[in-house]
Amino acid sequence: MSDAAQPSAAEVRAAADAVKAALDRHLEAVERRTGDDDPAVYDAFNALAAAAEAYDERLYDRYDEVTPFEIPGADDSLPPYTGPEEPNALSVLIRRDYAVVEPQRLLAQAQRIADLDPEAEDSAEDDRAAAVVGKSVHAALGVLFGEYEPDEIASRHKEFGLEEGDSTLWVSAADELPEPGEWLSTPFDHADPQRVVCRFDVSAVFDEDELEDEDDLSGTP
Repeated sequence: MSDAAQPSAAEVRAAADAVKAALDRHLEAVERRTGDDDPAVYDAFNALAAAAEAYDERLYDRYDEVTPFEIPGADDSLPPYTGPEEPNALSVLIRRDYAVVEPQRLLAQAQRIADLDPEAEDSAEDDRAAAVVGKSVHAALGVLFGEYEPDEIASRHKEFGLEEGDSTLWVSAADELPEPGEWLSTPFDHADPQRVVCRFDVSAVFDEDELEDEDDLSGTP
């Protein structure tokens, strides 16, 4: 970077002062928070992240130095909440990914469920349907998810030949409940990140990050 494009020493100092002020605002918001999802704390966190990033960039551009800490920026979090302060309704959006790692186990479990179905009639058509269950992964998945609740499948996924991938749960605020049947044809098209009250993510990448941090602390090269 040329000298003309570099920030001045005064600009770096101003960015450092902005970080100090953002730290104070964040601490004040934490001390006064009204709950786990206080929007004031969320806003102060984002302001601190933005101020720290700006300071880090100016420090590097001017002095070729970086800060020893890292604060997650806006790209690592949800956008600012713009939903109602007192939601009258909620939507709970859940996604869980699975890999079919043992198809034969899945087929066997689905066949067992079909064989034990007390409502199945003794007919040639039902016999053909039961036979398909034990041979088609598509049919077996339909039987499995028709028999068990999603939470039970999550807790017993290994029994069914499945391997967990990432999962997430979003609690999204709404002004009022939609009309019955209004969104059933497109249930996931209207998820608005700016209306998410809270979210819960599960991913193997978090475990990998923790292992890397442990390696850094232990001095493993």
